[in-house]
Amino acid sequence: MQKRASIIGDGQMGLVLADALTVAGVEACVWGPFPEVVETLARTRENPRRMPGFHLADAVQVTADPREALAGADLLFNAIPSQFIRPVWTRLAEAVPEGCPVVSVAKGIENDTLLRPSEVLKAAAPRLGAACALSGPTIATELAARQPAVMVAASDDPSLPPEVQARLDVPWLRIYAGSDLLGVELAGACKNVIALAAGICDGLRLGDNAKSAVLARGLVEITRLGTAMGADAGTFYGVAGVGDLATTCFSPHGRNRTCGEALGRGQSLAEFQASSDSVVEGVATARSLSALATRFDVEMPIVRTVHAVLFEGLKPADGVVQLMARASGAE
Repeated sequence: MQKRASIIGDGQMGLVLADALTVAGVEACVWGPFPEVVETLARTRENPRRMPGFHLADAVQVTADPREALAGADLLFNAIPSQFIRPVWTRLAEAVPEGCPVVSVAKGIENDTLLRPSEVLKAAAPRLGAACALSGPTIATELAARQPAVMVAASDDPSLPPEVQARLDVPWLRIYAGSDLLGVELAGACKNVIALAAGICDGLRLGDNAKSAVLARGLVEITRLGTAMGADAGTFYGVAGVGDLATTCFSPHGRNRTCGEALGRGQSLAEFQASSDSVVEGVATARSLSALATRFDVEMPIVRTVHAVLFEGLKPADGVVQLMARASGAE
C-alpha cells in the first residue's frame, strides 16, 4: 500500500515538503486554514504571493476539509507557524488518526505557555503519536528550486527519524537522524531572534565584523539556554544549530534578518508587519526567550536587547551601544 502523508499548512514549507514527498513516491495532501487560498491553490497549483514561480504537482491533493486531509494518513507534517499551532490543531484534533506520528518544521516557542512546537501539538491534538522536529538551514525558495540542503530529524522515538529520512529521500535533501528533540527545537526558535539582531546590523550598516560577532555570541546564548534546559550542547554546533543560524543571519531571503534590517533602517515593527505577507517567527519568540532566560537564570544580552527594541521602545543604535558597553570578560 502506498504511504500517505498529510501536510498541515499551505505556506512555503508546506509546499516544498509536498514537492519532495511526491518525488519520493509518497502520496501527499496539503491542507490550509483559509478556504479561499486553498481553492485557488487547488485550481491553479500556484500561490504567487507566497512562492512565485513554484508549481505544485498535480498529484498532490489540496483540500480545506480536515477529515479529507487526514483520512488514511500514516504520517503528518506541521507547517503552521508556532503561535498558531494550538488553534489550528485544536480545530483538527478529532480528525487526527489515533497514534499518527507528526513531524514539525515550525521554529518558535509559544508565548503564553513557553512550550515548544512538539509540546503544543500534543496538547492541542492528544490523538497524535510520537513527535519529530525537522530543522536545518532551509530557505524555502531554494528547496523549491531543488537546490541541495541538509536537515536533521530529531525525535524521542528512535523509529521516527529513519521513517522521515525514507519519506523525504530525494536527491536535493540529505537528512540526518537525531535524538535531541529539545535541542533541535530550541535551536530553530533561538536562531530567529539572533537573526533579527543580525538584520539590525545590516540596517545600521555596521559591517560584517559586527554581524559575525552577533552570530558567534548569539550561538553562545543559544547554547547556554539549551544546556540549562537539558539539551545536548553538541546539537547547537550542528546542522540545526550553527548551520541554520548562519543561513538565517546572512541570507537575503531570511524573514527574520529582513525584519531586523528594516528596524535598523528606522522602520517600526508595526510598519514592517503591515507590509509583509509572511509570519516573522522571531518577533513573538523574542518574548518567549526573554521569559525563558529569566526562568532558567541564563544571561542572554543579545536576546534581551532584541526584545527591548521590539517591545520596549529601545532604538536599535542605542541597543548596539549598550551591548558594546558591557564589561569585558573571558570567552
